[in-house]
Amino acid sequence: MTMKDSFHKLRRILAKIWLNINLQLTVVGVTGSYGKTSTVRTVAEVLSLKYSVNRTDLNLDTLYNLPITILKTKIWNEVLVLEYGVDHIGEMDKHLSLVRPKIVILTGITPVHSDKEHFGSLENIIQEKKKLIKGISDSGLAVFNYDDEVVRKIGQKFSGRKIFYGTNKQADVWADGVKINLNKTEFFLHDGKDEVKIETGLLGYPAVDSCLSAWVVGKELKVDRNKVVQRIRELKPLSGRLSVEKGPLETTLVNDARRANPASAMAGLKSLSEFPGRKVAVLGEMGELGKSEEKMHRAVGKEAARLKIDLLVGVGPLTKFIIDEAEKNGMEKAKLFWANNVQEAAEILKKILKKNDVLYLKASLLRHLERIILLLNGKSVKCNLTVCHHYRPCDACPGLS
Repeated sequence: MTMKDSFHKLRRILAKIWLNINLQLTVVGVTGSYGKTSTVRTVAEVLSLKYSVNRTDLNLDTLYNLPITILKTKIWNEVLVLEYGVDHIGEMDKHLSLVRPKIVILTGITPVHSDKEHFGSLENIIQEKKKLIKGISDSGLAVFNYDDEVVRKIGQKFSGRKIFYGTNKQADVWADGVKINLNKTEFFLHDGKDEVKIETGLLGYPAVDSCLSAWVVGKELKVDRNKVVQRIRELKPLSGRLSVEKGPLETTLVNDARRANPASAMAGLKSLSEFPGRKVAVLGEMGELGKSEEKMHRAVGKEAARLKIDLLVGVGPLTKFIIDEAEKNGMEKAKLFWANNVQEAAEILKKILKKNDVLYLKASLLRHLERIILLLNGKSVKCNLTVCHHYRPCDACPGLS
């Protein structure tokens, strides 16, 4: 056992002791293949209107996330909102041996991490995520995203207390009338006989999901609904998660390149299609999809062709499938571009971008599409790796030039 492993084991022991002292805590657990971080944040913001809340730090490794967060919990905290991230078989068991939630949110499941280095298959992902649902107490509540077919089926088989949310009227809490622009997202939330107008500074269809799940948990823990509506209105996007920034060459940048999987890529494109102006989507590769990588990239291309996207640029070998499928489904060849790396992509964009275009970036984090923005802004970028295993921002990387 390495020193790091020993320290982590000790940290888990201390976290368990600290939890046994803090019996006042209501634990909310969030898991899924996408939307976890935004959901944790939105739920925590809503619950903080009534309770003292601690929540998972952003971007913590899945293995160390829970004990680190637990040890930061204060004796006066009343609610703990935890992201139960997993990328290997057995990790959920380790999480549950440390802390079991009273409320669970299952956001969605896709083949991300289905490669042989991680879960190996979609079925293994499903079985691992389901463990969190089985881990709640008899009096607990399970909250399911009805729009996600896999999650819906898991929820339908669950015999405990449950609530579905989504944009389908079959859900218990559902949204319609969604309107999206570069400043906010609006929709009507339906909960039984109640209809509530929701506005939020969060952008896109992923924001609708986060707000719906936060509404459900807020209602469960008896947070004043008028305060919930106000707090949701105040929320703004995190950087790299459908955040609007000043773009290069007098464009508006919609930066969604912090994470990518098939579901989030299609939700991002759907959101982009509703923004005003000429829309240029730059899509990098989605990683860790295993045997599904061609199928899933093609699914994104098919969706892009269906939507009102003016120009589509693929970056990296796997995005050839996106471009090919978009053309097969009717997108004009003149609107489609492919680049082997970020340097080629930047050269393409220099020729096609116009003033006031909406430039959308989406890719898995380790594809580091932010290098394209650096290039378009005249910075020196000598690195042309398709995949880089550094998590730090490229502009702080000594290997950039």
